[in-house]
Amino acid sequence: MDPSMEFLIPLVLVLVLFSTLFTITESNQNQFCDATNIYGNSGCNVPSSVSSKILINGGTVVNAHHKEVADVYIEDGIIVAVQPNIKVGDDIKVIDATGKFVMPGGIDPHTHLAMEFMGSETIDDFLSGQTAALAGGTTMHIDFVIPVNGSLSAGYEAYIEKATRSCMDYGFHMAITKWNETVSEEMEIMVNEKGMNSFKFFLAYKGSFMVNDELLMEGLKKCKSLGALAMVHAENGDAVFEGQKRMIELGITGPEGHALSRPPVLEGEATARAIRLISFVNTPLYVVHVMSIDAMEEIARARKSGQRVVGEPVVSGLLLNDSVLWDPDFHFAARYVMSPPIRTPGHGTALQAALAMGLLQLVGTDHCTFNSTQKALGIDDFRKIPNGVNGMEERMHLVWDTMVVSGQISVTDYVRITSTECNTCWVGSDADIIILNPNSSFEISSKSHHYRTDTNVYEGWRGKGKVEVTIAGGRVVWENDELKVIPGAGKYIEMPPFSYLFDGIDKADAKYLSSLRAPVKRSTT
Repeated sequence: MDPSMEFLIPLVLVLVLFSTLFTITESNQNQFCDATNIYGNSGCNVPSSVSSKILINGGTVVNAHHKEVADVYIEDGIIVAVQPNIKVGDDIKVIDATGKFVMPGGIDPHTHLAMEFMGSETIDDFLSGQTAALAGGTTMHIDFVIPVNGSLSAGYEAYIEKATRSCMDYGFHMAITKWNETVSEEMEIMVNEKGMNSFKFFLAYKGSFMVNDELLMEGLKKCKSLGALAMVHAENGDAVFEGQKRMIELGITGPEGHALSRPPVLEGEATARAIRLISFVNTPLYVVHVMSIDAMEEIARARKSGQRVVGEPVVSGLLLNDSVLWDPDFHFAARYVMSPPIRTPGHGTALQAALAMGLLQLVGTDHCTFNSTQKALGIDDFRKIPNGVNGMEERMHLVWDTMVVSGQISVTDYVRITSTECNTCWVGSDADIIILNPNSSFEISSKSHHYRTDTNVYEGWRGKGKVEVTIAGGRVVWENDELKVIPGAGKYIEMPPFSYLFDGIDKADAKYLSSLRAPVKRSTT
């Protein structure tokens, strides 16, 4: 495992116990079909004829710092052997991976499934979003729990219920939207009893999720004491509110007003402010969905000075530009509205370079989907367009096509930034594996994707490098363009506090205190 990503996932994911089956239907390409078509079984139990033993033969096995041509043998959901020329019996399912890459399944650190937001709820729930993710080579994701009326415990219970039909493993971050003693106590419960090790603070969305600096300071101190990672959505919410009013006064009510009301400088300001406050508190920081050069440069400057700051670009920020927001078709333009907004040409190229150089560390999606009807809620006022775009199914393909095929990063780098080195393809690891064919092509279309939404912001994208097989928990869930997923098979993965990012924090605090040379003893006479 790369210690720089240790805070996201435990070393080894536990084997999932499967109980019911689920797949894709012919009647609705964006939904699912009767599992009996796959296993020849009239019920929903996994029959004993489904092999729990798999040999992946002849592929190039890739981990974050090493690659080699080898076979991979899986038994009961665990990688048992990785070596050349493994011999097995006739009862083993053999997958030929000659000329292909065998890699850990992707881990998406930033998603929003079944999220209530801006008067609507995301169209993808845990089952549909995860199904799409598996088709795209992602085998685990971390979603954000939103408190219910400020209650973290109520929010946690609500999201556990939302995730009951999960078909792959998942973890949780927790959002903090207000502050009092109860919230402080519940943060302790989330870390010590519920397996969360990260809390997100929104510096935007004034009037709903946004926190002020006083609340942020209290939250940062609490995160530090618990060994939990503080995360920020970095935009200056007060200035965004002013920018929105300015656009409306100018008669700019369409999707272009969204981008114009929250320019890169406001993302850069909030990023810088959060970085300076975590320096004052002396605790690590994770900046989500870095969308601009302004924010990226603040993160790079902080890391260069030794601060513990992690920067997360998302696929939309790396690949898209804001020209789409000026399209005369409202419905087309509205599908691209997200926050922070997609930026002008040049920002994405700079973010790609920063990712390649290690100034930014891993790639998420901020998957948060709404259909055309939901987006149309803001047809007369961009402030009412639900924010969010897709990405869970496309991330692995688009990062490969954009970053590896272009030569910006290596194959091993690809594993590092998409699966965070915690999901290794090695003996003793859980068998969450993908087989990627670098010579195969893919094309993205809303007609063939596996979401419930009717649009796709990467519509028509063609590229090289296709995930042909996804194995989750030792089961083949994606092969020959067919899904074989199991509702309820996914497990909630608990994540421990005090990751490597906290190593030496106590020594730095002690050094600071000794440097004060205070209080000074003074005579009272």
